Amino acid sequence: MSLSPSRRVATALLGLTFSSVLLGCGSDQSGAGGAQSAAGGHITAASGASAGGTSGATPNTAGAGAGPGAGTAGAGTAGTAGAGGTLGATAAAGATSQAGSAGLGTAGASAAAAGSAGSTSVGSAGTAGAAGHAGSGGAGGVQSNLSVWIAGDSTVATGGPCPVGWGGQFKALFNGKVAVNNSAVGGRSVRTWLYDVQDTKDSAGECNLAKDAQGNPTVQARWTAMLTGMKSGDYLFIQFGINDGDSTCPRHVGANAFKTSYGLLAQAAKDRGAQPIFVTPVSQIACSGANVSKGTREPYVTATKDAGAQFGVPVLDLNGLSTTLYQSLGFCPIPGGSDVSATTTGAVGTFFCDDHTHFDTPGAQKIAGLVAQALRDQNIGLAAYLK
Repeated sequence: MSLSPSRRVATALLGLTFSSVLLGCGSDQSGAGGAQSAAGGHITAASGASAGGTSGATPNTAGAGAGPGAGTAGAGTAGTAGAGGTLGATAAAGATSQAGSAGLGTAGASAAAAGSAGSTSVGSAGTAGAAGHAGSGGAGGVQSNLSVWIAGDSTVATGGPCPVGWGGQFKALFNGKVAVNNSAVGGRSVRTWLYDVQDTKDSAGECNLAKDAQGNPTVQARWTAMLTGMKSGDYLFIQFGINDGDSTCPRHVGANAFKTSYGLLAQAAKDRGAQPIFVTPVSQIACSGANVSKGTREPYVTATKDAGAQFGVPVLDLNGLSTTLYQSLGFCPIPGGSDVSATTTGAVGTFFCDDHTHFDTPGAQKIAGLVAQALRDQNIGLAAYLK
């Protein structure tokens, strides 16, 4: 198979293995003087020794989550004072609140240089780390521009007139500083969205991936374009699990391969300074009693949550939120039968298209609202940009 230069570049970018995906809370490094954690935003100084004193620094907490709104600065803290002295001054700037709404999104500021009064030996300041992600507001409260990138299936794709995915309704919830690039595509599993997948299975029961001359999996152009445009401070939303349960190739994806693919996508985003966010697959309308809608999409709901814990990525439980929404709207029992059809009336007929999975515009808008509210509830920095 002969590949274009852009395809070869893309395959090289994704020439990762599951064992190489970094575990823990974050992969971004804050520079010489600090180490950044994507989950907690802790920043510590590497050098803080005083004359005759001890070296060390205290964490400068930047709030939950990295990226816009977290203001992950690399500033260290002053070292401890020498004998008879007290703790040196802490970093003066460089960390915002977790939402960044105060407009102090400076990064990489220097630590204060002096120890406290009365010390016999003044500790030296910790070396400031390299700048982290831009805060949601700079001096004067001015927010920086950022892009939201979305990977998903038909429940996320822009679509229209029906079905309509929540990703197409997302931009309207943000202010003008946010651009939304929705690359979700109907009918895709996470691997058919990402790779060129063949119709045969390997010995582990996973669908074989097409390979280039170097033996690397070939990837879809949509992922190549996303990698090219993604920059520091952006966000990548990932939601699959609707089609991945297909028993046949090319769409079939087992739970372990599902998590591996999420890890690769997340690491690529982190490598570019962007914040990945995993979203559990939205529930279908499936009634198991007179007035109760049940959650669906296993094992991928659990796999998404497990991947979030494994790779240090926030998880929005859209499956649980959508199930609760359907219950609150009284969708069960469904008028006329167990599935939605073109003749279904009432609240269900307005929310969904002609099946139990896909949304009409009013339904997609409500689902997008659930995602936005989850950003607020989980104090993710992007929430600072919501209207």
